[in-house]
Order: sequence, then C-alpha cells, then structure tokens
Amino acid sequence: MIMLQSTKPIISPQAALALILLGPPGSGKGTQSKRLAHAYQVPHISTGDLFREHMSKETSIGMRAKAFIQAGKLVPDEVVMDMLFDRLEHPDCLRGYLLDGFPRTVAQADQLGKKRDLKMPFLVLCLDVVDDVIVQRASGRLVCKQCGVIYNRDFSPPVHPGVCDKCGGEVYRRHDDAPEVVLERLKVYHEQTRPLIEYYRKQEVLTSFDGNQPPDVVYSELKRYIDNHL
Repeated sequence: MIMLQSTKPIISPQAALALILLGPPGSGKGTQSKRLAHAYQVPHISTGDLFREHMSKETSIGMRAKAFIQAGKLVPDEVVMDMLFDRLEHPDCLRGYLLDGFPRTVAQADQLGKKRDLKMPFLVLCLDVVDDVIVQRASGRLVCKQCGVIYNRDFSPPVHPGVCDKCGGEVYRRHDDAPEVVLERLKVYHEQTRPLIEYYRKQEVLTSFDGNQPPDVVYSELKRYIDNHL
C-alpha cells in the first residue's frame, strides 16, 4: 500500500509551483501525479478527468467535446485548451497545479506557454520507461470496476482472484491494456508527444527520471528534485 505524505501544505502562496509530468502511457504518471499533488497540496489536473466532468455536467465546453467524440473524431486543440484554461482560472490553482500527461503536442505546449503565469516557477518532469516494460506492466494490470483500485496480476494481485480487497468489487483487465492496444498507444506517443521532450529541454525546464525503477524509488527522486527547486 502506498503511504501518502502529511497533508500539511508544503508550498506557500509565495512559493507557488507549476508542474507537468510527461511520459508514455503506462509509465506511472497517474500514480506519481496523485502522490505529488497530495504532498504539495496542489490540484492534480488531467484532461481525461476534465472531459468526463464537463460532459457529465453538460457544460458548453463538455457538449462541444462530446459532439466530436460521438462522431469518432479527435477533440480539437481549441476545445481542449478552453477546457484547461477554464480549470486553471479556479482559485485553487493560484498557488500551483500539476498537469498529468498534458500537453500532448508541441502546439498545445505553445498555447500553454503563452497563457501561463510566467512568475510561477515551472518544472517539467519526464518518466522514461522502455516500451517492453510498459507492455509487460499493462498485460498484468487489473482494475476494480467499482472503486478503481489498480492491481498487478504478477506483482500485487488481490488476495482473492477477481475480487477487490478494498470494496469487494469485480477486478478485471481493461481492453486498452491488451498488448496490441498498448503498442498502438505507444506509437501515437512517440509520433506526437515525444517531441515535447526536446521542446521543453531547449527551454531548460525539463528533467528526465528513470521510470523503470520501483514506484516508491521514482517518487522519492521526483520529490527530492522538486524540493530542491522550491
């Protein structure tokens, strides 16, 4: 079980910090993002969560996004950025925020750069994980349908096969964790998102970390690096 840090805020309003966590699908971005957002008491923002929230509330942005999704089309950057910028205007982002897996393209990064507060320290953290490891992780990943807890068939399976330890819900493997699906997602990542690494490296705001290590080791290295830049 992951032990979270104290809920006592570490970043003061005078020391706000904007973080971006990049990495291929299955690199552990979601797990690390949640832990870091909790440790530094800043909102954890992922575009996937924002899409679901806006569509469930039937906001104007959500309805625009839903129209594209239902038509089987990619949601255009204009809609994605409107949704993100709306979120960044919330009061809880004044003292910092963490973007999980966003931006996905250099074009989105350009738009974000024009909008963000240049007075706020800005760090881009990249988890490097080789493709073979990601495919192996995904093939063993199991998720509870009811509460969303993630297990691994090989390293951390539920006590009773197919049953969640936490809530008793059904534990299953998602379709998008099948090897052929993961390989396709990795192909898209290398084509569209990988160029962001060089983009942010040229701005001297990106640092890479070995994401092949155990999650607790990766978290410790990320947190130590952030602490040194506060």
